[in-house]
Amino acid sequence: MDTIRDWPAAERPRERLLAHGPAVLSDAELLALFLRTGTSGKNAVDFARELLQDFGSLRILLDADLATFCSRHGLGVARFAELQAALEMARRHLLQQLQRDNALENPDTTRNYLASRLRHYRHEVFACLFLDNRHRVIAFEELFRGTIDGASVHPREVVIRALHHNAAAVILAHNHPSGIAEPSRADIGLTRRLADALALVDIRVPDHLVIGDGQAVSFAERGLL
Repeated sequence: MDTIRDWPAAERPRERLLAHGPAVLSDAELLALFLRTGTSGKNAVDFARELLQDFGSLRILLDADLATFCSRHGLGVARFAELQAALEMARRHLLQQLQRDNALENPDTTRNYLASRLRHYRHEVFACLFLDNRHRVIAFEELFRGTIDGASVHPREVVIRALHHNAAAVILAHNHPSGIAEPSRADIGLTRRLADALALVDIRVPDHLVIGDGQAVSFAERGLL
């Protein structure tokens, strides 16, 4: 078996990452660094390529539940736990950025954070980012869960949670399990009701993000707020 240690240093994933940063690596190379070792007859990069082909994409692999992940030869509970820890650290890193900076001035970080929290759900989830008067994130909460067809969102409960956090503004978010992020008429109507309810207690709604498969649609950018 050709091992990665036999490769020229300039071609090894770890050395390339250290020299040029993680963005230069392919999905297979990044996964190989996480896996660290391959399986019988395969080095880590070959094993990673096989897994990506089996799952269909890196994202599907990362979103796999415990049973699906562990059903693949060479994967197991220990690697699943390590992966979940790494993903949670990434989510917390994004949240801490938003807690430190202005969320409205960092729309990409806001989108990435909300996508990391909501994208994998197979049912609809409605959530809020509560912001202080400098638009830094105070808290993130998933408030309502529904079926594949939608969630029943109650404006009164959103107002109660916003007042609990002493929020000055609230960014609304929900996922579309279909993967299509296009806002529906029901989404638009709900957003207006929530914005009107929160305005009664002087809390702004600067945006509502619909999270789909690999994309997020902003109501503010669409002129829907």
